[in-house]
Amino acid sequence: MRIKSSERGVIRVFHIDLPKEAIERFTTQAGTGEWPLHYALGAKDLRPAFVEVINIRDLGDMTLSEYLVNAHDVSGKDFDAMRQQLDSLRGFALVLPSQAFNQTEQELTIAAPLRWIGTFNEPKPASRGAPVRSESAKGTGSGQKAPPPAGGGSAFWFVIGAIGVLVSSIILAKLLI
Repeated sequence: MRIKSSERGVIRVFHIDLPKEAIERFTTQAGTGEWPLHYALGAKDLRPAFVEVINIRDLGDMTLSEYLVNAHDVSGKDFDAMRQQLDSLRGFALVLPSQAFNQTEQELTIAAPLRWIGTFNEPKPASRGAPVRSESAKGTGSGQKAPPPAGGGSAFWFVIGAIGVLVSSIILAKLLI
């Protein structure tokens, strides 16, 4: 299973065929660096913060497919076709989003106790809107400085005028005292 370094928005789901007592040891990276899950995936790089182990029983009335829709916004025809298989799983599931692979190109070689169930895409974000086409949004594109703003430095003259009024007021006040 190939992971591209440019991959974004992909969710991989695996079933973990282990008894409850062995799950923590298998899925937790030891202080020595040993990590059986990492070895079973055959991963070159794996980020623990993005490894999600789900005890399907803990979902209560929610099915695994409903969880994936709510937690990861998974959808699409491929996902819909797999919902029944996802919902029939018992025990523990492993969910790995693209971020788990740290933008590292790698080839996974899945080994027991893992069994790959499916790979699903999160929806692509909607475009941010039409590009801004106003004159002020246009750059020169040539690396040259943009032309000075219109108005001939009116802010400068406003400040000079305000200082003039202030100085005149002080002088007038001194004369009247």
